[in-house]
Amino acid sequence: MKTLPEGTPVPTASRLGLMVCSHCATVWADAHEDEACERCGTRLHWRKPHSLSRTWAFLIAAAVMYIPANLLPVMITTSLFGTQDDTILSGIIYFYVSGAYGLAAIIFVASFLVPLFKLAALFILVMGAQRHSSWRRLQRSNLYHVIEFIGRWSMLDVFVVSLMAGLVHLQGFAVISAGVGIAAFGAVVVLTMLASLSFDPRLTWDDPSDTSDDELKAPSNE
Repeated sequence: MKTLPEGTPVPTASRLGLMVCSHCATVWADAHEDEACERCGTRLHWRKPHSLSRTWAFLIAAAVMYIPANLLPVMITTSLFGTQDDTILSGIIYFYVSGAYGLAAIIFVASFLVPLFKLAALFILVMGAQRHSSWRRLQRSNLYHVIEFIGRWSMLDVFVVSLMAGLVHLQGFAVISAGVGIAAFGAVVVLTMLASLSFDPRLTWDDPSDTSDDELKAPSNE
C-alpha cells in the first residue's frame, strides 16, 4: 500500500470534484453547491450545512443534561415500607452489594460509561474538525463509526425502568414510577444522537485551505 508524502493533501472526493447526495447517496461529478439532485431533488452540499455549530449546540446541551441524569432519581419505588428514590449510581451500588455483579456491570457500562464516552468522543471529533487537525485522522474517523454503533444501546436504562414498572404493577407488590432523572437521561441519549447525526465525519479529512465556517468550498479548477 502506497503512503502519501508528509504534508501531501488527502485525495478526498471533494478535491476530485465529486459530490454525494445526502438522501439517495448518488455521487455527482461537476455538481455545484445548493444544486438539486437530479435523482431525488435534494439540495446538494459539499458538507452538511452548519455541521459544527449544530453539533456544538447538541453536545453542550447533552453535557448539561448529563449532570441531572446522574444526580436525580430515575426510579421511585412506593411500597408498604415507604418510598425509595434510586439514581443510576445508587442502582448500580444496590445490584453490586446484592451480588448481581453482572447486572451492575451492564448498567454501569450502558448507563454511565457509554454516555460519558460518547460526550468525550464527540468533543474530540468536533475539536479536531474545527481546528483542521491532521492528528490521527484515520483513528478519529473510526471513532465516529464506533459512536454510531454503540448509540443503539444507550436507552438500556429507560427500557429497564419501563419493564420493571410494568412487572411490579402486575404483581401488585409495590408501585414503581419513573423519576425526573430518567427524562434527563433520555434527553442525554437523544441529544448525543442528534449531535452524532449533525456532525459530518468528512470534516475530519479537510484541510484549512478547503473549509470556511465548517462548510467546504467548491473545489477550484486550478
